[in-house]
Amino acid sequence: MSDSEDDVPQLSAETFAALQEFYSESGRTGHKQDSDPTDKFSVGAMEEDWHMSQFWYNEETATRLAEEVIQQAGTDGRIACVSAPSIYQKLKQMESDRPDSASAVLLEFDRRFAAYGDEFIFYDYNNPLCLREDILPQSFDIVIVDPPYLSEECLSKVALTVKYLTKGKILLCTGSIMEEHAGKLMDLKMCSFLPKHSHNLANEFRCYINYESSLL
Repeated sequence: MSDSEDDVPQLSAETFAALQEFYSESGRTGHKQDSDPTDKFSVGAMEEDWHMSQFWYNEETATRLAEEVIQQAGTDGRIACVSAPSIYQKLKQMESDRPDSASAVLLEFDRRFAAYGDEFIFYDYNNPLCLREDILPQSFDIVIVDPPYLSEECLSKVALTVKYLTKGKILLCTGSIMEEHAGKLMDLKMCSFLPKHSHNLANEFRCYINYESSLL
């Protein structure tokens, strides 16, 4: 990862202080200590790693975005979650309630998520087209993507991956400061829907899409 710390989404000062206190008291592990061990797909089952610019969505946002990509993918559709583990987890949680609905894969740099088996695809945005051989071009009905850094360099590389994967539909989640780049690189429009994270971020986040949706 080559982007500077200035490009990493930032926790608010209050949230950062509270989390520092929590981790100092409880010790940090790769998995949340109070998670249900039988539900490996619960949002936040694996802790955020700030050094990898990981910030999970809260339950409301994860559910809303999962419902959106399910609707857009259609019956038996395919969803690619690029650097968006909490959306993938929510999709897996919802599987039992949506038989014959869309399937999902997770493209992610963090190898902890290899615990999800063949649906995990190692992904490094610095090598945007270095993907598993079975991942064919334009083979996903919708791609939801949450780039790790708020920089034009990162988004430019991620855009190559997204355009390779999608049949057309794109849902991008990133900072509001990236609006111009989202439009220029992928012809995306900002939505009125405001995504929220489980820990408050100092950066304002927004969603961007290239299709008609209630998110607009």
